[in-house]
Amino acid sequence: MLKGDNCYLRVVEKEDALMLFQWENNVDNWKVSNTEIPFSMHSINLLIDQQSDLRTSGQLRFIICQNETDDPIGTLDLYDVNFKHGHACIGILIVSEKNKRKGLASESIQLVIAYCRDILDLTNLQCFIHHDNEASIALFEHLGFKRVGEKINWLVFKGKRFNELTYQLCLKEH
Repeated sequence: MLKGDNCYLRVVEKEDALMLFQWENNVDNWKVSNTEIPFSMHSINLLIDQQSDLRTSGQLRFIICQNETDDPIGTLDLYDVNFKHGHACIGILIVSEKNKRKGLASESIQLVIAYCRDILDLTNLQCFIHHDNEASIALFEHLGFKRVGEKINWLVFKGKRFNELTYQLCLKEH
């Protein structure tokens, strides 16, 4: 478990399957998750089972929980983890509007930055953000991520094309 002042991150447990099933199948989240079709409970359970070995699966999902209530409020994903080259991708979802703009996403990402740098010994993190997602852009820039690229007309959601921005954070200087 990774613990901060206001929230903590824990790995996904089998008991989280129904909650994840509901979150993943909420069409309001599909734009940011690039989802096109609903997830089955079977696929959710496979995801939980496959992440037991980060070096094999290359992915790790954390559940973000509030310290004072232990309530799960979202997920933070490490994916495309590459130990040879020392980099990974990061994505975050705070599910409910009532838990946004409270610093919980920022604290969660800071916990994962320290984990990736100090425990996993990674050198770089990157994230991909829709060009119109001003809240995520501000969040990642506030945490020191630098914009390193833009893919033009890269994504489609409900028939509308979007540019995708690439951000990078160097965890260690050489």
